[in-house]
Amino acid sequence: MAKRAAAKTRLTRKDYEARLPRLREQLVQLQVQLKQLPCPVLLVIAGVEGSGKGEVVNALNSWLDPRGVEVFAFHPPTEEERERPFMWRYWRSLPPRGRIGIYAGSWYTEALREAAPARARPADFAHALARIAGFERTLAADGALIVKCWLQLSKTEQGDRLRELEDDARTAWRVTPEDWESHRRYNRLASLAATMQRQTRRPGAPWHLIAAADERARNLAVAETLLARFRDHHRLMKQIAAAQEKPARVTPLRPAGRRKLLQLPLDQKLGAADYELKRDKWLGRLNAGVRRAAAKHRSIVFVFEGWDAAGKGGAIRRLTSAIDARDCRVIPVSKPTDEEKSHHYLWRFWRHLPRSGMVTIYDRSWYGRVLVERLEGFARDDEWRRAYTEINDFEAQLTERGIIVVKFWLHISKDEQLRRFRHRETTEYKRHKINAEDWRNRRKWAAYETAVGDMLALTDRPQRPWHLVAANNKRHARLQVLKLATRQIETALGLK
Repeated sequence: MAKRAAAKTRLTRKDYEARLPRLREQLVQLQVQLKQLPCPVLLVIAGVEGSGKGEVVNALNSWLDPRGVEVFAFHPPTEEERERPFMWRYWRSLPPRGRIGIYAGSWYTEALREAAPARARPADFAHALARIAGFERTLAADGALIVKCWLQLSKTEQGDRLRELEDDARTAWRVTPEDWESHRRYNRLASLAATMQRQTRRPGAPWHLIAAADERARNLAVAETLLARFRDHHRLMKQIAAAQEKPARVTPLRPAGRRKLLQLPLDQKLGAADYELKRDKWLGRLNAGVRRAAAKHRSIVFVFEGWDAAGKGGAIRRLTSAIDARDCRVIPVSKPTDEEKSHHYLWRFWRHLPRSGMVTIYDRSWYGRVLVERLEGFARDDEWRRAYTEINDFEAQLTERGIIVVKFWLHISKDEQLRRFRHRETTEYKRHKINAEDWRNRRKWAAYETAVGDMLALTDRPQRPWHLVAANNKRHARLQVLKLATRQIETALGLK
């Protein structure tokens, strides 16, 4: 354990009240300093039943400036939440940089609840803990301060605490049959908690065991743990800021990815008559596939990436024509808003994941981290390099939940892009599609080729492969999108 529970001591009210003013002043100063740091604080309050988690949260909430704090309590997941990956509702609740999120119930609560019954499979618990460890690792690497406190009571102390609460008319309502059930199963739950703490203990997210028998000492210990961790984190963030580096020169991480990109033949042709005949056939098959996925409660996520002017918008319009508009959302991804910048870059994509049977189409996506953010210096070298693992982990959580992930890269030649750019500039109703940023990106064509090649090589997986689409001919590209989408959906559903 990162911290060992302190010996049983009792803190007098006089000592408690003497220490409290200074402590409260330090907590408010923490909030002032936090506003200047590019990081959020996640304070997880967990522990055995009757250990006073709610009391600790209420105390902290009264000591801190409420304008910079948000408290989260998670109950058993709703139907909507169960239709998304396990971590979906926790990603949505993340506090922005500069603020504190206090978790009275967290990702650990649900994992322990699911593992508590004797019939629960240990492998499921281990998998949930691995997902949690990955979640915390991703946030910590992005600068988040994660403080996890486990409020500890022995079985005897827990029983005494529950009886004490029951005997007081003012607090008797707080003791439930579930609390006494947890007391009867204390040894099993303690074993699960020890496993959980061992498997999710990391340098950026250690566990701190807090003795909870003395309520006053417990409250102060949690606050002092938060302050100590913040002081260490503050120094670390200053060191990182002072050592921030410019993005490295663009050299390929996996040359094979770029070779595969350049080997794609771009000279395919498809006439209007053939296109219309084949288009209707594939639109029908796609429609049937999407409806069958919905019947099986499988949602679909489409990811469209490609060169500027490669025809992503036109391909998306043809794709959506095969899907009931009530079941489909298109998410156009552009520069992040101030709210999105204040969170981890994946936060805005987690928020839009579809419910079971629904379809979400991302017009550009999380791959911006390893493309435009890599090349334009919006992400540090260590950030975009780390992103390949983070993206693979994110997409793995989608497919584990049964989401079908279909990814397209629309590829055109540099000459074809130039022709389309000039056409846009001279066509009034298309002029809004071209701007100075497009021309600036074009000047970095070779660098983007390298970045795209790395993306293709490092994030192509059997369950969520990249589909390279030759898009010099728009009709050919649109038909390919329909064919490839249909075939992947049918394969995922086990259809011939």
